Amino acid sequence: MPLFTRTKEQVPCTVEVSHRFESLHAHVRFDNGAVIHPGDEVLVHGAPVMAAYGELIVEHREATITRASTLERWWTRLTGDLEFMELCEFSFSEELTV
Repeated sequence: MPLFTRTKEQVPCTVEVSHRFESLHAHVRFDNGAVIHPGDEVLVHGAPVMAAYGELIVEHREATITRASTLERWWTRLTGDLEFMELCEFSFSEELTV
């Protein structure tokens, strides 16, 4: 693994979005068994998946995994415990306007 450079990998994935009373979730599963490590980034290609109330949508897409460099992975592990509370504040990257 390179010390300073990042690598990119294209992988097939399955996106599952549920907006039901029993479950509100969005999951991405890599169809080729790829594993995400600290510092890696994932970009799922395609239009946003919008599930109406009561729906469960499953779609097959392509994703790009940007692998962290060795230095970034080390830094993420070192500082990750300190930034744990930031996970309590989350948002989705796009805002839809109607």
